[in-house]
Amino acid sequence: MCDHVHLLLTPADADSAGMLMKRLGQRYVQYINCTYRRSSTLWEGRFRSCIAQEEAYLPACQRSIELNPVRAGIVAHPGECRWSSYACNGQGEKSDLLSPHSIYLYLSRSAKKRQASYRELLRHEREPGISNQIRQAINGNFALGNARFTEEIAARLGRRVTPEKAGRPPKKTKRKETNE
Repeated sequence: MCDHVHLLLTPADADSAGMLMKRLGQRYVQYINCTYRRSSTLWEGRFRSCIAQEEAYLPACQRSIELNPVRAGIVAHPGECRWSSYACNGQGEKSDLLSPHSIYLYLSRSAKKRQASYRELLRHEREPGISNQIRQAINGNFALGNARFTEEIAARLGRRVTPEKAGRPPKKTKRKETNE
């Protein structure tokens, strides 16, 4: 059993992802509580998210999400996970729930070649440290991207979107005044 749900969304509006999660949580909790005659929350805390730079980080995020059930020992291959998009992206199955992302569509004009490219993407090891970058961005609600991207997002949102350095800020030293 998986204790996390991972979604990779490209929302149409700024609040679409938050509203989706709110409605999903409300309806799912009501269904479970009614079905199993319970009256409590199912999830601890709120959902976590990050804004990711598509070109550089979308494939890494997809790879991370698709391989999570494999790393957790839930399945031996990502195609075996019934809630994964791998069946659509890597094996060509159809789904009314998924829309192919433009970055995925750029892999090839041919559906068969695109699926083969996607399978190849998941065969290779991730770049060192990318998992930690993704996890840190999600847990901190930070932007995931290069310096230019994060600066642009920070300017648009009017807030910090990258982690600060650990520890206290350096003390400001007082200048000694000399009377000469």
